[in-house]
Amino acid sequence: MARGPKKHLKRLAAPSSWMLDKLSGTYAPRPSPGPHKLRESLPLVIFLRNRLKYALTGREVTAIVQQRLIKVDGKVRTDSTYPTGFMDTISIEKTGEHFRLLYDIKGRFTIHRITPEEASYKLLKVRRVALGAKGVPYIVTHDGRTIRYPDPAIKVNDTVKFDLEQGKITDFVSFETGNIVMITGGRNMGRAGVITHREKHIGGYDIVHVRDSLERTFATRISNIFVIGEGTKPWVSLPRGKGIKLTISEERDLRRKRAAEQ
Repeated sequence: MARGPKKHLKRLAAPSSWMLDKLSGTYAPRPSPGPHKLRESLPLVIFLRNRLKYALTGREVTAIVQQRLIKVDGKVRTDSTYPTGFMDTISIEKTGEHFRLLYDIKGRFTIHRITPEEASYKLLKVRRVALGAKGVPYIVTHDGRTIRYPDPAIKVNDTVKFDLEQGKITDFVSFETGNIVMITGGRNMGRAGVITHREKHIGGYDIVHVRDSLERTFATRISNIFVIGEGTKPWVSLPRGKGIKLTISEERDLRRKRAAEQ
């Protein structure tokens, strides 16, 4: 019988997108409750220790975050297991580095360095549009933000460009055919492409068909789609690979070509 919230996470039960090895320990850092779901987030400790190699142990990560050196979306975070997720910006002012959490084509969180200008905003997917107390309209986004008095043209599944310094919406892009999207769940996680059409299924899941820049088409549920720009031009820079999934033979040829060049 469960007695209260779970406080541990076994290493084998951790999401594969964290890329933890099986044998170095029994447990993995369990993300704190926060803006992203446990299986769609990356704790700061894994980002700083396993990805950037700025620390060797969890204790060193605690020492780093307690010095108030790490900012997530422009706010200092001192919790080493704070859950960062898709589209979050992580800034380390002491080193002058800025990162945006995005998926690579294998569906893993990747280290994607960005410019300070790009770190000043993020894209948010609209999850709900509703009226609050006293008839105040508001939207709820994929990272748990509630934004009041949005543009009335903003609908569910649209994407808004959110200025982190002012805390305001500066622009938005609608969910419609011809716009570039990134896939945030399912088998095609991390792929980018342009919406070709949307199948509506009453009482089921709407299916969206996407075509990437190599003219390959694939389909996924609407809940996995995140619009990242208008037309074919994304509003955020994409990580290495540009969201184009290659076959294993194409990957092999690319590796051989790189090896031959060196």
